[in-house]
Amino acid sequence: MGGVTRAASSPGPSTPPPLPASLGRGDPRERTGAPSKPSASPTSSVLGLAPVIPVVVLHDAADAVPLARALVAGGLPAIEVTLRTPAALDAIRAVTDEVPEAVIGAGTVLTPGQVEAALTAGSRFLVSPGWSPRLLGAMKDSGVPFLPGVSTASEVVTLLEEGITEMKFFPAEAAGGTAYLKSLAAPLPQARFCPTGGIGLASAPDYLALPNVGCVGGTWMLPDEALATKDWDRVRRLAQEAAALAACGPVARTGTSGPVARTGT
Repeated sequence: MGGVTRAASSPGPSTPPPLPASLGRGDPRERTGAPSKPSASPTSSVLGLAPVIPVVVLHDAADAVPLARALVAGGLPAIEVTLRTPAALDAIRAVTDEVPEAVIGAGTVLTPGQVEAALTAGSRFLVSPGWSPRLLGAMKDSGVPFLPGVSTASEVVTLLEEGITEMKFFPAEAAGGTAYLKSLAAPLPQARFCPTGGIGLASAPDYLALPNVGCVGGTWMLPDEALATKDWDRVRRLAQEAAALAACGPVARTGTSGPVARTGT
């Protein structure tokens, strides 16, 4: 990412894309106090919301709402909060309550217990760096879109046998990058990916140009110094840059209007 020139910011916040009906703005917990599962249609997908899913690590839940508002204002409504810190679930709850236009999800989901905790907090999608049969079963039963992590063709084929066509490719750069994903497109055309890991503003367009990539995950719009100083306007500007990468995708190249139809999990 080093040496990338940042484009000048626009005078005002951009308008985020409309949310799919299956990822609508209702509270998935229905405020009952009990951990009910969010409803999702069989065609639910997170891949078409924006070209980039910010991957957020929060140490203070108080930062969640202003950060989410900045990302949404910049045009990135789908936000992955990783379950790597004690503040993560509180952060998801806060965004669910106060930023309804955001589509908040939980990342680094490793156990069935974390699936249930994430749903109770209000997560509207789930992301894992890998999967086991138990974790996969819990995600399939969750009622929300999910992206299980893969890094090999065998893992992709196994998930396709389970009827799962949308996956996280992780760690993207270390696992072979665009060359590897391109090699999967012909033999496994039904598989679609959100590559994450080592991707920045300079390399994201190469991933988004691939026909089997729906979006990428990244952290470059969340620089440590901006988070430390709570410079939410800078986050918004960087999110606008990332949202503009939609022009790099196959939809833009072919001139197709609207999002590409996704096969649900």
